[in-house]
Amino acid sequence: MDAMEEIKQTFFEECDEQLSELEVGLLNLQEGNHDLEKINEIFRAVHSIKGGAGAFNLDTLVHFSHIFENTLDLIRSEKLDPDEAVVNTMLRATDVLFDLVNAAKEDVEVSKQSWEPLSLELAAINEKISGSPKVADNDAGEADEPLFEPMAIGDLDGGGLMDLAPLELESLEHEFKISFKPKPELFATANEPMRILYELATLGDADIQCDISDIPMLDEIDPAGAYLSWTIVLKTEENESGVREPFDFVEGDCLLEIDEVLPDAAIDVDISEQIAISTGNVSLDEPEAKKDEDVAEKKPVKAAARKKSSKPAAQASATVRVDVERIDKLINLVGELVITQSMLSLQADKAGTDRSDSVRRGLEGLEQLTREIQDSVMAIRAQPVKSLFQRMSRVAREASTATGKKILLKSVGENTEVDKTVIERLADPLTHMIRNGADHGLESAEDRLAAGKPEEGTITLSAFHRSGRVIIEVSDDGAGINRERVRKIAEEKKLVSSDDQLSDNEIDNLIFMPGFSTVDKVSAMSGRGVGMDVVKNSIQSLGGKVSISSEPGKGSTFTMSLPLTLAVLEGMIVTVCDQTFIIPLTAVTETLRLEDRSFHSLGSNSSVVCVRDQFVPIIDVGVVLGLRKTKSNEAAGTLVMVETESGSLSALLVDQIQDQRQVVIKSLDNNYGTVQDIAAATVLGDGRVALILDVESLVYRSPVLETEPEMLFEKVG
Repeated sequence: MDAMEEIKQTFFEECDEQLSELEVGLLNLQEGNHDLEKINEIFRAVHSIKGGAGAFNLDTLVHFSHIFENTLDLIRSEKLDPDEAVVNTMLRATDVLFDLVNAAKEDVEVSKQSWEPLSLELAAINEKISGSPKVADNDAGEADEPLFEPMAIGDLDGGGLMDLAPLELESLEHEFKISFKPKPELFATANEPMRILYELATLGDADIQCDISDIPMLDEIDPAGAYLSWTIVLKTEENESGVREPFDFVEGDCLLEIDEVLPDAAIDVDISEQIAISTGNVSLDEPEAKKDEDVAEKKPVKAAARKKSSKPAAQASATVRVDVERIDKLINLVGELVITQSMLSLQADKAGTDRSDSVRRGLEGLEQLTREIQDSVMAIRAQPVKSLFQRMSRVAREASTATGKKILLKSVGENTEVDKTVIERLADPLTHMIRNGADHGLESAEDRLAAGKPEEGTITLSAFHRSGRVIIEVSDDGAGINRERVRKIAEEKKLVSSDDQLSDNEIDNLIFMPGFSTVDKVSAMSGRGVGMDVVKNSIQSLGGKVSISSEPGKGSTFTMSLPLTLAVLEGMIVTVCDQTFIIPLTAVTETLRLEDRSFHSLGSNSSVVCVRDQFVPIIDVGVVLGLRKTKSNEAAGTLVMVETESGSLSALLVDQIQDQRQVVIKSLDNNYGTVQDIAAATVLGDGRVALILDVESLVYRSPVLETEPEMLFEKVG
């Protein structure tokens, strides 16, 4: 990849950040937060995208973002009231801007029909408020303002000073003197002073002078240095905020002073007003000398205040952009380090080294250090779910349009961190859940009003950490699940039998079965027989569980329990038929060794155990995996109690529990192939490969589950 492509890639990464900030700002605006600084942040986000797009000749993106920017400028100048209709238009414009950025990123053509209607709608708003003409329509979708042109070195005259042709305006209300000296950091971030100066020149009548007096002799020049500075006298209709705008993204990387040059009369009036306000007890009969002293005292105050306002903004915390592949490679290397450290510890155990031995102490220190390194590397991949939740705002808006329902999407716990890979693979499940909540969960406006609810339905996204896992919930305040209807549809589709005795929770979970749907006809939202089963499969592929709870008339909540990372897990090491397996600790509730009288047989290969007056099916791992043909003696083995995604308990029968430790996950799909009942693999300290059990699959395939519930209790008495 050449240097320009790398810069372009960085631009698109920054676009993602700007779009995220834009959407958050507009949603805050929608909630009534009209803070001026927040509005300025919204404006700067679009302004930044426009500027970068112009540098790469992305004309359609420049054209649309320019019109969008003009409308936002009307809001920040308080000429346009950001009411509900206006903010909704801004949100739709954000969606279009997002599509245009993605199209530019993938280098694909985008049809005019996808952006032109909204472009004309924004232009009409601009014309109505400001009276400015609509942006000219053209086939190329080019911006109505000229893109920046490069400046040749020859533009420097013999005296070392440079002039830019001024832009004539009929009314120039303000005059500013600007001093601009870039630091080396400005060039290191791929910013170009010439583009800033050209943008400044578009604001009015600009006299721009370049000072080259600091340029050293050729043999003393630092290629990464910055030696040029500029002085600009600008006459413009813009206020100081507008003049400062071209420097928004470089203020921390340059020396910048912006001073407004006021006419003498204006200065006299301004000072007089200050004296009148701040010296109200001064007698009108005071000597002229005394008044002159007061005036002299006031002048420095005005100058000092202006000087302070032109200081560079505080720099944000430094960040480094790193390719995800490099981080993945680092994580793999740390995983190998963990395995090697485990091998060394095992060899030390076999050698019988004393705990006070220096080698043993060194290995214990290495183990602690390795764990800290591993945690630190995992933290690099950890990201807040904020970006994912923000993407769901658009899904909710589209669902609202498709269903004709008013929908408010709320987010809680946006700063909860989880592995980047988990975040990327959660987008589809969350999309399905929000669309399902909009289509099936929330009632129509008429039904909600009749039930005493607000006309606007609410879908809430929540994220938080619990027991070493991340929990994500999607809840709505709709009508809840109609269990009678769900049961009837499941019977009609032959998914359950009319004789099955199902609890409310089991009926709720029928919606996760393949092909289940409660709608009568296919629509843009649902009714194709796919959806919630996709959610379940996607969550399970991440090593997670999904469950549902519902209360008629009050709404439903989908709960996803996911691992914090797909790279490591805490596991219980067990032995079955001389083979070593790993049971994910997140599925384990307790371990048991019980007497014979606690066990009850069901046929030749099935049995249950009574634990605290509750019958729990026993799953002989050796039998299910085909390692032995007949079940072993339950009392001679160890039971590991596990909880499934539906909340039901099962007992895995193993021969022995060896240890509990953090293991590095190795994908079987990538290195070997899919194996039934096996989720992944790991390498133990002695170099052996151990398989990680897929608890959900083991429980689902267990023969004991084929026994009808009433038969189960009948047989055990």
